[in-house]
Amino acid sequence: MSQNKFEVKKKIVRIKDIAEKAQTSKGTVDRVLHNRGRVADDVRERILGIIKELNYEPNFIAQSLKSQRTFNLAVLIPDPSLDAYWEAPKTGLEKAEKELRQYGVYITQFIFNSHDDESFIAKAREVTLEHPDGLLIAPIFYKEALPFFKEWTDLGIPFVLFNTQIEHVNPLCYIGQDSYRSGSLAAKILSFGLQSAGSILVAHINEDISNSAHLITKEEGFRDYFHSKQTEPSFNIISQEIDFPENESHDKPWDDILAQYPDLRAVYVTNSKAFEFAAYLERKQITDIKLVGYDLVEPNLKYLNKEIINFLINQNPLGQGYWGIHQLANHLVFKKEIQPIKFLPLDIITRENLDYYLDPQ
Repeated sequence: MSQNKFEVKKKIVRIKDIAEKAQTSKGTVDRVLHNRGRVADDVRERILGIIKELNYEPNFIAQSLKSQRTFNLAVLIPDPSLDAYWEAPKTGLEKAEKELRQYGVYITQFIFNSHDDESFIAKAREVTLEHPDGLLIAPIFYKEALPFFKEWTDLGIPFVLFNTQIEHVNPLCYIGQDSYRSGSLAAKILSFGLQSAGSILVAHINEDISNSAHLITKEEGFRDYFHSKQTEPSFNIISQEIDFPENESHDKPWDDILAQYPDLRAVYVTNSKAFEFAAYLERKQITDIKLVGYDLVEPNLKYLNKEIINFLINQNPLGQGYWGIHQLANHLVFKKEIQPIKFLPLDIITRENLDYYLDPQ
């Protein structure tokens, strides 16, 4: 009786099997596999041919357990106590560390102030002095991060970027959303609810936009969507950086915008601060301005449930931290080939489907 194809198991190929077929020792095969020591060219070619023929796959997990080597990773991340958004990636990377501890993976967190570039520089210098085996970084200070990327590359420290994609810096991997498509998606969502011509505000709240590459890219995607449609009604896309000086009312910046653009129809907040404008709409009892923002931070959820925020785009910050550490482990511990980009899904969150994304785990 022939075997059912679902019952056929792949045979595990051992170094011993390769050695027997090549009529050589296990030690010689091991030297070829790890490219160390001297092996005659004809023997090397014979062994490599057999490895390919037998489709040999090294068991790096078993090897890492046997070697008892430790891998010290560094994480350069903003302080969650100053911006709640960063609590989720911090939770994600800590979850990954627990899973990978059995393989000798250990993490040191270098936490900086997301509103202070000097704080970032100081912590980045500490990372360099530690010379970790790998680094996960949220490079929110674009200009300040560039010289460190070169330094870490020269030192042979592989680094994974998350949250902010920066081209031409040779990271091992980027993990996060496609910022351009994210902005385009926000534009498409808003366009469905707008029936009359007017102004649309792209709001960068408490951000130095000139030093925030991913927010610039989001705005490009947003603008290009409307420009590509060229349909009625037509909209005037405006962009402003919104800051709230200490001891001043948070209403003033919004009052000034509405005074200048009384035909404001919608607001697109490019980061996790949509709740700032939502609170203003609630205080002023304004109900005819659409609002789209990002992230499932607690203040945003409050206004999403009230439908003052119409949509949130989930950037999966927990997944960014979690997969960032796993990508480093895949490269360092398990010797896997890493794809240079790992885009995470663009999830559209409404009051109706919010519960499905609030997993306590």
